[in-house]
Amino acid sequence: MSVKIYIDGQEGTTGLKILERFEGRSDIELLRIDEEKRKDAAERGRLINMSDFTFLCLPDAAAREAVSLVENDHVRIIDASTAHRTNPDWAYGFPELSPEHREKIKGSKRVAVPGCYASGFNSIVYPLVKGGVIPEDYPVFAYATSGYSGAGKKAIAVYEGSEKPYEYNSPRQYALSQEHKHLPEMQAVSGLKYKPMFNPIICDYYSGMVVSVPLQTRTLSRDTSAESVHRTLAEHYRDAKMVQVMPLMSIEEQKSFFLASNTLSGVNKMQIFVFGNDEQILLCSRLDNLGKGASGAAVQCLNIMMGIDEAVGLV
Repeated sequence: MSVKIYIDGQEGTTGLKILERFEGRSDIELLRIDEEKRKDAAERGRLINMSDFTFLCLPDAAAREAVSLVENDHVRIIDASTAHRTNPDWAYGFPELSPEHREKIKGSKRVAVPGCYASGFNSIVYPLVKGGVIPEDYPVFAYATSGYSGAGKKAIAVYEGSEKPYEYNSPRQYALSQEHKHLPEMQAVSGLKYKPMFNPIICDYYSGMVVSVPLQTRTLSRDTSAESVHRTLAEHYRDAKMVQVMPLMSIEEQKSFFLASNTLSGVNKMQIFVFGNDEQILLCSRLDNLGKGASGAAVQCLNIMMGIDEAVGLV
């Protein structure tokens, strides 16, 4: 027996990727909206209420409007916008963070898919705050490199167009005002008392990202080493299918190693690295901003909500 799925915003980058991940699945019946009616609230509402699951791949205001259109109690919503990520009434769609997160996703009718940068950040910081390695009032700084696909259709068109500005050939820092839309989510989910500083950098490649968090061990309140941090993270993700803590490298191994940001492009997995030494530790989370950071995470949540193998349809 198949479930009925509607994607509100199926022409956007995330919506199209979700559609790709449904190819060949016989347990899903896709509900499609006519192109000329895709902004028609009445038609959208009709399809939402016909569905068993609706994905929201929309701007925040439109996502909130879509939720208000739900009339049938059986409809379960998976929201890939920013609108509900810090709402405690919604399950946060990162099942590997804790058994409690997974159980809430499984039984919830409202799931908020994490942001791509926030996924990388929280994958590192949440276990360390929870484990007492990072105090909740610690002044956390993070930076990240990302492919341009996460910037949306207009930016993709500029990067891939024949008149691409010269500056677009270079990595570009943005959100310099420290008001990036993922910051509230990064703080709320990780358990930090204060908002972290965050420096995102968009680069001239299509997809994939690395989110990095440096730690100065002298500023931590207890004896902390690269090995102990690695052990904490490895234990936290010991049974995770989609998150892998990579082996700890020696200093000599690190000297000849380069961490590319696009390695997991097209793959719905995340890799966590611990670099540096016992005085200065660099934590890195590598993922595909369109995979584990967006559409892949959304489909993984759907699978969990359906009660099937969470990896179905995912690479």
